[in-house]
Amino acid sequence: MRALRSILLFLTCGSSALPFLAQPPEKHDVLTAPQIEQIREAGIFPDERVKLYTRFIDEHADKIKGFANRSQSSARDHRVDSELQDFTSLMDELASNLDTYSERKADIRKSLKPLTEATQRWMAMLHALPDEQGYDLSLKEAIDSGGDLTDEAKDARGPDQVFRGAQGPARAGPG
Repeated sequence: MRALRSILLFLTCGSSALPFLAQPPEKHDVLTAPQIEQIREAGIFPDERVKLYTRFIDEHADKIKGFANRSQSSARDHRVDSELQDFTSLMDELASNLDTYSERKADIRKSLKPLTEATQRWMAMLHALPDEQGYDLSLKEAIDSGGDLTDEAKDARGPDQVFRGAQGPARAGPG
């Protein structure tokens, strides 16, 4: 009788825990809570927002380089894969922001030059990573996303626009 109660108790507890076990894991936030707050606060200042995203993507790039320099293991490959996915998400988010700012004709000239320089560094870093099976798909997606971000940054500049920063538009010389 005691064994039967134990079995029933086990089955009751086990079946009530199944819905919790079957739920998908919580969504992973790419940014930390303070970073999210900084992005929110910069929401009305497009130039600052672009600078923040650039800095946060740089931080992820540093992490990727750090993990990639370690000796090859499945744990390292998993971490590189995860960081590449986060890196890609941030680049996609920044590209989306650039698209919105371009449509709104927001003045983001100050942040475009550092962003363009950063995208060149990021693409070089991605192309320098060894193509390993543990993260090859994430690497290809990151390279595609980096290319899209580079194009979006060029489009935000405009076809004939030169980085003028705080100087404003070019002035016509004496004529």
